[in-house]
Amino acid sequence: MSTGAGIVAAGVRKSFENGRVPALRDVSFTVEPGELVALTGASGSGKSTLLNLIGALDTPDAGSLVVDGKRLDELESPSHYRAATIGFVFQAHNLLPTLTASENVQIAMFGRLPRPERVARAQELLREVELEDRATARPIVLSGGERQRVAIARALANEPRLLLADEPTGALDSVTGEHVLGLLERLREVHGMTILLVTNDDEVAAHANRTLRLHDGVIHAGAPRSAPA
Repeated sequence: MSTGAGIVAAGVRKSFENGRVPALRDVSFTVEPGELVALTGASGSGKSTLLNLIGALDTPDAGSLVVDGKRLDELESPSHYRAATIGFVFQAHNLLPTLTASENVQIAMFGRLPRPERVARAQELLREVELEDRATARPIVLSGGERQRVAIARALANEPRLLLADEPTGALDSVTGEHVLGLLERLREVHGMTILLVTNDDEVAAHANRTLRLHDGVIHAGAPRSAPA
């Protein structure tokens, strides 16, 4: 089991339209390796912007972000950082409709592993998300929950130390959403990875170890989840 990646944000600022639209004003927080942390806040509070910065899909205007001991503004290759450290799961599963479940999972391994190893790794990951019998199915015949589980398997393909999940249950009914959340919790225990989970749903956030709330571009730390009695 690998160790999850820690996150340290200090004074992060980000704005758009030449500074006229501030998204993040002075964001500072720490996520410990192996934590499951929920990031909540109203629509437009900057949650997805922050996730994009942590995933090195965008750069901050000021402040610093350190993930897994690396300053993101000093990365020589953001794409290598993403491939080696980050897994992404979004509300929209973003599966390619012409590919099977197995082939969709293999996408993340193209150029890294020869085909026989990709196929074996994809089958192993589909087994982890309880979909090994759906490997040859295309997205159109999969349920919403099954599509999201394929997307999770794809996100795990390169053994990420940090999983960034942006509203992963937002398009699912409550029962299916609970199943997906339970799966993420189990996978975190098995793989030891850190998970930063963006959500607007307090019931979803309750699955996390603790909650960080974004309001007007500033982080407000929530209390850790109580241990069960």
